[in-house]
Amino acid sequence: MNKDELIKKWLADELSPEEASAFESLEDASFLKDIITDASAFKASHFSKPEDYQIFKDRLRDRDSRSKKVIWIKPLLRIASVFLIGFALYYFLWPNNLTEINTQFGEQLVVALPDESSVRVNAQSEIVFNEKKWASNREVKLEGEAFFDVVKGGRFQVVTPEGEITVLGTEFNVKQRGSFFEVKCYEGRVQVNSGDHMVILEVGDNFRSANGEISTGKNSFNTPQWTRNISNFQRIAVSEVFAELERQYGVEIIIEEINTDQLFTGGFVHDNLDKALKSITEPLQLDYKIITTDKVRVRPREK
Repeated sequence: MNKDELIKKWLADELSPEEASAFESLEDASFLKDIITDASAFKASHFSKPEDYQIFKDRLRDRDSRSKKVIWIKPLLRIASVFLIGFALYYFLWPNNLTEINTQFGEQLVVALPDESSVRVNAQSEIVFNEKKWASNREVKLEGEAFFDVVKGGRFQVVTPEGEITVLGTEFNVKQRGSFFEVKCYEGRVQVNSGDHMVILEVGDNFRSANGEISTGKNSFNTPQWTRNISNFQRIAVSEVFAELERQYGVEIIIEEINTDQLFTGGFVHDNLDKALKSITEPLQLDYKIITTDKVRVRPREK
């Protein structure tokens, strides 16, 4: 293979092991690598010093005076440099145009989407969406829990690790915590896809996937109670109930000798830890002790 073809293949990263060895033996190999390395070093958040740029120009001028063999490749390398710099600018200054919202312990946020739809995000949750592409792709990625109020328009999609929800214009709540996945429809209709299951929810319907078990049912309220600072549960494992209490109060619950798979129906308020603990422990015949401001121990009630 001639030298020109060898260099072209190197630029395209298409060299075989034998061709790579031949390229390394070229007298210009080190020089070509240095130029590409210099080009790829540009970043949007840093600027080269004048003396660095002058040194780079001097290297090119000096090399050019000593060898004319690679003159033909300079325009190509210049284009490669411009491309790399442009890519770096785009990557560092406009990182995919994604908007990311995160909530902390006990925090709720109402987020206005680009089309006047809104999302109320529950504690310790995250939503991500692309504002620039919103007109053609109304998609929100969710981990945690959020209540959506969607204006009519094109397809609106919520994507979670456990399933996807597709609507045109409606109000619905999505909760995804680990393998627990629940969708409640409060207005309009929503389509839920989770694994091999697909279901259409009408107003008042809900869908749940927990520990591999699928179920559907009816909502107890006409709006998510957590938006009113009350966590409400319908036959939910105690482990998830205490996990939600941790999210709302920023405390650690130490559970001792309790069957956390038993189901709980009820709720707790978000503004009084003592009342919240009583709401959970009394129906389950449990005792609790607030050890410190951020640590609580729960155990079976002594008989």
